[in-house]
Order: sequence, then structure tokens, then C-alpha cells
Amino acid sequence: MTENEQSSLILASSPHIVSPVETKQLMANVLIALAPASVFGVVIFGFPALLTIIVAVAAAVLAEACMRSILKQDIRIKDLSAAVTGLLLALILPPATPLWITALGSIFAIVVAKEFFGGLGANVFNPALIGRAFLIMSFPAAITTWYGPTGFGASLSDAVTTATPLNIIKQGGSMADVAGSLGINPSAEYGSVMGTLFLGNHGGCIGETSILLILVGAVYLLLTKTIDWRAPVAMIATTVLSSLVLGMDPLFAVLSGGVLFGAVFMATDYVSAPLTANGKLIFGFGAGLITVLIRKWGNYPEGVTYGLLIMNAVTPFLNRLLQKKYGFVPKPKGAGK
Repeated sequence: MTENEQSSLILASSPHIVSPVETKQLMANVLIALAPASVFGVVIFGFPALLTIIVAVAAAVLAEACMRSILKQDIRIKDLSAAVTGLLLALILPPATPLWITALGSIFAIVVAKEFFGGLGANVFNPALIGRAFLIMSFPAAITTWYGPTGFGASLSDAVTTATPLNIIKQGGSMADVAGSLGINPSAEYGSVMGTLFLGNHGGCIGETSILLILVGAVYLLLTKTIDWRAPVAMIATTVLSSLVLGMDPLFAVLSGGVLFGAVFMATDYVSAPLTANGKLIFGFGAGLITVLIRKWGNYPEGVTYGLLIMNAVTPFLNRLLQKKYGFVPKPKGAGK
């Protein structure tokens, strides 16, 4: 390699594949896909949900701008990645999370989980998930206090604390108890309960309740080729099969909690998830399995956050697993004997 050729090499973090699609467009697609679930969350949980979203996004964008300014790096507000992190964090929080806690979570997600690792493309863990994990460990009461649907225009004073469907089962409740929490006659048919969970008119995180609208976002991301199907499908399928094996209701496992949201919007992250096809399948399998194991035997009713973060840690290994080696010449049989 000549000196001129060496000087033209660029050493930088991923992505390394040249594509006409810019980061800004990919992030914009994610924001569009998140819009239906975001609007639905505001409609059923009222102004507290709206304020949570605004504060989370604003704090994330400002934290990135301030951090990069301190480090004398280019300000990347226009690539929308910080806005995506803030919105994702907001949608996996309870609607009545104190706003200062929400802002702290966004700042931690951007500064510690993203910029400390080198910024966009260099972070090992999904920043929004790290932000939520930090808040769970630091403020468990605030992050596990749930409110039922209040309707658009409602304030926090109008909200009534309630248990999520997933938490009811974790505490030993029955499907009749879940039906009662949904405002359905406890003797209602199983299909009515599952239908209500599918539509999402129940307590939970701002963006995780409506499975229908999460699937709408997933379809958009698949049609625009923003995400790959392997990790989400593997995660959902593993959740179903693992729940079945462990004696849990597989349909309820998918329709309650954050499995669908995590599979569509977190397991498909370009940076913290594997790049290879086989790696994506293994990643989804591991995330789904860990989620179910935590739900079954863990202290928390939900395991999606830690299931995905644990698999984020395994991603560098998965990227090197079962790869085709280019330029590699295998030794002939019998060589070295």
C-alpha cells in the first residue's frame, strides 16, 4: 500500500457500509413509526404523558448538544438520534414519572451510555434502555407506579393508581383479576381480555400498551427497509415458546408488557444489535428467553430491558460468529502433520 493510499484510509466507528440513506432519514423513519403509539399514549394518559415526552426529548437533545460542545465536537442535533433516544425513553416510562426524573434519565442515556463511548455509532448499549435501567435502580418507586387510562386533557390529579396486567399476574392474580382491572366483567371471555390488551386501553408505559399501533410502526419500518425482521421475529417467537414451556400464557406474554415494543424498536438498533443475519436471530432468541426467565423468577414483573441489555453485551461476539472470512486461505488437508 502506497503512502497516498494509507493517507486516504478513514478510521472511525461503525457503520462502515456506504449507503445513500443518511442517518437523519433512518432516525426520521423511526420517529414516524413511533408517532402512532406516542399519540395514543397521550390520548389515553393525558397531559402527564405529553409532558413526559416533551421533557425526555428536550433533555436528550440539550444534553447531547452541551456534551459535544464541551468536548469541542460537531453538534449533531440535526441527525435526530438524540430525539429518538429521548422519545424511546419516554415511551418506556410510566406516564406520571416525575419530570425531573425523566430529564435525569435522558441526560444519563445521552451522556453516559452514548457520548462517554464516543457518540453515535460507538455506544455498546442501547442508550434509552440504559436510561431506564438507571432510573429503575435509582428510583424504583417512581418507575413502578402505574396509573390507569385517564383520557386526553386529564391531569395527574385525575389519575388513579393501578397495577398493570403483567404485574397482576406476577403477584399471583388470575385472568379474571386482569379483566377487572381492564374494566371488563371478570367472567368475560378470554378473547375479550386479549382484545383489550391488543388495542391498549389499560395501564402501562406510555408507548407500550397498544400492540396494534406498535405493529403499525413495525410494518412502516419494514416497508421502508429501516429494520430487519430477524431479531424481532426471533424475540417474539422465543417469548411465546419459552412462556409455553414454563407454563405461562404465551399470548398474554406477548400482548402485555414491553415485548413487542422492545422487539420492534430496541432489538433492531443499528449500533447495539448485531449486524449479521445469524447474529440477529441469536440476539432475538437470547433477549426473548431472558425476558421470560426474569418474568418467571425475577423480582420485577418485566424483563425486556435487562434481556436486551444483556444481549447488547454479547453483540460484539455475535458479530464475529459464523462469519464468512474473505481473503482467508484454509490450510490444505494434512498440512502441519
